[in-house]
Amino acid sequence: MINEDQLEQLAIQWFQDTGWSFANGADLAPEGATPERVDFRTVVLKVRLAAEVRKLNPKLPSAAVEEVVHIIGTPVETSLSRNNRAFHRLLMDGLRVEFTNAQGEKETDHAQLIDFQNPKRNDFLVVNQFTVTGTKKPRRPDLVAFVNGLPLGIIELKNPADTNADVWKAYQQLQTYKEDIADLLVFNEALVVSDGMNARVGALTATPEWFMPWRTIANENDRPTLEFELENVVRGFFRPDLFLDYIRYFVLFEQDGDALIKKIAGYHQFHGVREAVRVTLIASTTDESSRLKEERATYGKEVEPGSRKAGVFWHTQGSGKSISMCCYAGKLLQQPEMNNPTLVVVTDRNDLDGQLFQQFSAAKDLLKQTPEQAESREQLREMLAARQSGGIIFTTIQKFSLESEDSDHPVLCNRKNVVVITDEAHRSQYGTKAKLVDVKDRATNTVVGKKYVFGYAKHMRDALPGASFIGFTGTPIELADANTLETFGGYV
Repeated sequence: MINEDQLEQLAIQWFQDTGWSFANGADLAPEGATPERVDFRTVVLKVRLAAEVRKLNPKLPSAAVEEVVHIIGTPVETSLSRNNRAFHRLLMDGLRVEFTNAQGEKETDHAQLIDFQNPKRNDFLVVNQFTVTGTKKPRRPDLVAFVNGLPLGIIELKNPADTNADVWKAYQQLQTYKEDIADLLVFNEALVVSDGMNARVGALTATPEWFMPWRTIANENDRPTLEFELENVVRGFFRPDLFLDYIRYFVLFEQDGDALIKKIAGYHQFHGVREAVRVTLIASTTDESSRLKEERATYGKEVEPGSRKAGVFWHTQGSGKSISMCCYAGKLLQQPEMNNPTLVVVTDRNDLDGQLFQQFSAAKDLLKQTPEQAESREQLREMLAARQSGGIIFTTIQKFSLESEDSDHPVLCNRKNVVVITDEAHRSQYGTKAKLVDVKDRATNTVVGKKYVFGYAKHMRDALPGASFIGFTGTPIELADANTLETFGGYV
């Protein structure tokens, strides 16, 4: 059985295998061989951050770069969680900075801290034994993952050979860090605890039950049988392109009373959403796409370009379906192929519509816009007909009903970059086929003829003829109606 130091060395090698550089914490210390810190209170590698800010924002003069580094390294909120959210916003949106350009004119720009589009343009560094001055005594996290000089990940290890030191001892150590070296945690995007054999990933505010395993590497089909769960985490979660995608689209904050809660996706949500977005891009276009060449899961290999069937996203009960829906929407909205799409979120009950609307409203930092909720059939028609691009519209499927003078539902939007996200898809997909019903005289209630009628799902498709459809459901696969797959496509 290996000890903690050997486990640490293994983890460092796994990091290096995936494209990270390595530095010993002692070397970066103020008196170290290659110092990058002025003292042990410094948690941001400021010279490294300045170099990357300068590279990613070539317009910025040196004074502006220094200002960016200073602001990033000076949290101003009153609590750790609020400082963490403020930093995450800067990471996503950039830092607004004013400067005087070469022509002597005042200019405003948003300085980017990370190049999310091109992972290789960033600096990835894992550091071991990174000593930080604490409020009570110095603390030394085992591994800290820096991106462009920012400490975005912390891995706390326990000795695999010690039966009394497991992952939950490591979890308790992280709680100590939150009290003693909170400055380091301000920048954190993921916490990892491991004794080698077991490993869990969690968010800054997560309780133990929300520290979850990470079972895949590149995609859902890439599940190697490894001796150490930690290797899955390092090679899968921390792979540079996957780690940046995770930070960009799979982190949410929610206010729960007085508490600010940070939530991050589990591995099943991460890979499921990535696959769902990939399939949606294929289903919504007839063009030859590079997405067709990417490794995909089962339905992704079968989906027909331009079919408008983006598949069914199945969740077990209680495994975060609404978070997956938010992350799917946030990632899809940012895909250039979608050309600023309009998302229509459809439920079949008012209470579900309200709950999901509140969840999406809380995630507006991720979505980059504020969702809207249709209160009536008339308002829904106005919202869809007037919108030229963008937007997230919530409605119940019943609002696609016909008015008394309608024989068919009018076309409200025929753009191809509309995506309908249907919650509990197995319930609300019905009604696309005609039913023959009696026509009765209102005065006598006698049958005077027959006519064909359609359900709400048919009216919705008439209203949005160019839209693509994806269904989310928590119903077990074997209990779902076969028509669900016929309507939306296979399971993503």
